Amino acid sequence: MSVRRVVSDDEVARAGCRFFLRHGTVDMERLAAEMCVSRATMYRVTGGRDRLLGEVLWRLAEQTLADARRQRTRAGVDGAIEVTHRFTAALLSAEPFRRFLAGEPEAAARILLTSAGGLTERVVAAQHEIFQEVGLTDAGPDLAYLYVRIIESALYGELVAGHPADLDMAQRAARALLTAC
Repeated sequence: MSVRRVVSDDEVARAGCRFFLRHGTVDMERLAAEMCVSRATMYRVTGGRDRLLGEVLWRLAEQTLADARRQRTRAGVDGAIEVTHRFTAALLSAEPFRRFLAGEPEAAARILLTSAGGLTERVVAAQHEIFQEVGLTDAGPDLAYLYVRIIESALYGELVAGHPADLDMAQRAARALLTAC
């Protein structure tokens, strides 16, 4: 009789984060083997690779974003831009993340820029919170969505348009958006 190992979504996500930091990806078969569960169990628990990668990327980004928020020294529009600058600089210098973007551009675009990974909603909500923290109380969720999309268009320029990230341009556009409101 074989014993079936039960794992939670949280356990898989934590293991997925460790795997991603080592490899710059998540290989469901290898991760399942590391966790001593079947690949079928891995998919059943996570709902699929895109969902797991979205969760992994969010958990890692959330830590980086929290650091950027703690390090913020300004308020208002300057504070929002400062958090964005710190976050995007850390993200672009993260080797596992760069390997993921370069090694799996189609998966990265799908997970980062569509609803497949469940990231957009979380990032927009976090950006809305940042607006509130820096005193931009009139900046609602719709403005947060536009702001995030401006930053993403530059941050993921290679995926979207085949050109390198131009975060200075994106930050100027984001500043224009925030000061126009």
